[in-house]
Amino acid sequence: MTTHALTDTRVLTWRSLRHVLRSPDTIISTAIMPIAIMLLFVFVLGGAISTGSGTSYVTYLLPGVLLITIASGVAYTSYRLFQDLQGGITERFRSMPIARSSVLWAHVLTSLAANLVSVALVIGVALLLGFRTAASPLAWLAVAGILTLFTLALTWVAVIAGLSAKTVDGASAFSYPLIFLPFLSSAFVPTDSMPGPLAWFAEHQPVTAVVNTIRALFTGQPVGVELWAALAWLSGILIAGFLVATMMYRRRVG
Repeated sequence: MTTHALTDTRVLTWRSLRHVLRSPDTIISTAIMPIAIMLLFVFVLGGAISTGSGTSYVTYLLPGVLLITIASGVAYTSYRLFQDLQGGITERFRSMPIARSSVLWAHVLTSLAANLVSVALVIGVALLLGFRTAASPLAWLAVAGILTLFTLALTWVAVIAGLSAKTVDGASAFSYPLIFLPFLSSAFVPTDSMPGPLAWFAEHQPVTAVVNTIRALFTGQPVGVELWAALAWLSGILIAGFLVATMMYRRRVG
């Protein structure tokens, strides 16, 4: 980005963040469902699930819950973008000397900030439930990097949904499959406990690679090839989402 575009992005990001700060229930509501899922699995279902990992169940399932938190949060990005398009504010921006890319980047950066706060809330509750980690500061930094990359990748997918939606419900409905996807992965049970075709899908979908990488970092285990698989998946989704969203936005406002 040029200096002009960076300045415009900073101003528009602060505008979006002010909207979020005026309604903090957005962040809280994003964290409520994942926390409820965590409570359900830890206190109701966790005693009947054998992971064979030797760690507490809350530590085992936390990576998947964090991904559900982000998948829930990015729906608000799609919603806010749809509202801007329908409300005419995007048309007003076109009449101003504002870098075109800054409009989308403002929504993306707002999503990143809001989702990281929601993730911190979920981790805080997990600590109260008994989550303990052997992760070093470097491992925590790696976890933060992976969660950031995951958020950016899904947010650009959310931008596509916001640009193509015809209704408010349609703008946020895209997130439902994303929220459901961790349940078809290694997030809550080992994949070898699943039926054959489902186990194959769970082992080869991107969420499993991300979950296994974060879980290994939390428990101080070697990450192995799972890290590279997670980075490859997330980078591919991020690049594809960015290119498609940018193309759609240019057509929409061109």
